[in-house]
Amino acid sequence: MDLTQTLEIATCTDPGMVRSHNEDSIAADPANGLVVLADGMGGYNAGEVASGMATTVIVTEMRQILANARPYEIDQKNNQEVAALLLREQVLKANSSIYQAAQSQPQYAGMGTTLVVCLFYDNRVLVAHLGDSRLYLMREGKFRQVTRDHSLLQEQIDSGIITAEQAKRAAHKNLVTKALGIDPTVEPEIHEYPTKPGDIYLLCSDGLCDMVEDEDIGMTLHALGGNLKLAAQQLVQMANDNGGRDNVSVILVRVLREYPGPRGVMAKMFAWLK
Repeated sequence: MDLTQTLEIATCTDPGMVRSHNEDSIAADPANGLVVLADGMGGYNAGEVASGMATTVIVTEMRQILANARPYEIDQKNNQEVAALLLREQVLKANSSIYQAAQSQPQYAGMGTTLVVCLFYDNRVLVAHLGDSRLYLMREGKFRQVTRDHSLLQEQIDSGIITAEQAKRAAHKNLVTKALGIDPTVEPEIHEYPTKPGDIYLLCSDGLCDMVEDEDIGMTLHALGGNLKLAAQQLVQMANDNGGRDNVSVILVRVLREYPGPRGVMAKMFAWLK
């Protein structure tokens, strides 16, 4: 099912005001409803390599598979939807590729990347993420964070050691507890959500949310949401105006209309029984 006319996608990425090169990587496959954002880490250009490998592997592999697979169908072997199985499999493949490159090439030792992936299908969005790159949603004028950071800071907030307000001034914002390519295997956090026409989804690296308050991000989307390209550029500019201490990347996706997956009688019955 070609979603080119169903999803409006705008992207923007920038090195920021301090870094000499950009270790973020973004990719979009509008026809298959797939967007990927990765924020690399590692010495020299290793972070750039890790994030580039993540986006390339996931988009390339998913594009090939989705040419013949229907993400909304049920895998008979384990009674799960194909989409979640496919996405998890490709994230694990990307993890292995990055880890093996880091092990075999000394200049890439210790490299890794955060990740947030969205696959839109059948009036839903499947989200996989690792680390502190985020997904937000603007729906009917209300803006909220969808993903929960895999970070030391988030763990401290959850355990009551510090408050969310104190976390804004913390020195160790960038210590992630999960990332792609650091360990031989990793388990991405995967969730599925229903979508509505008019929804705007924001994928971003921490270069945006560390420099711009959520309230200001939401206000910008509310004001400029009619022009996604301009909104994406403005968000990046705001991060840079506030200091731009890190690379900053943004992907915006607007759902233009409903996009149900074509179903047979049996699939409809199974969906109803769920």
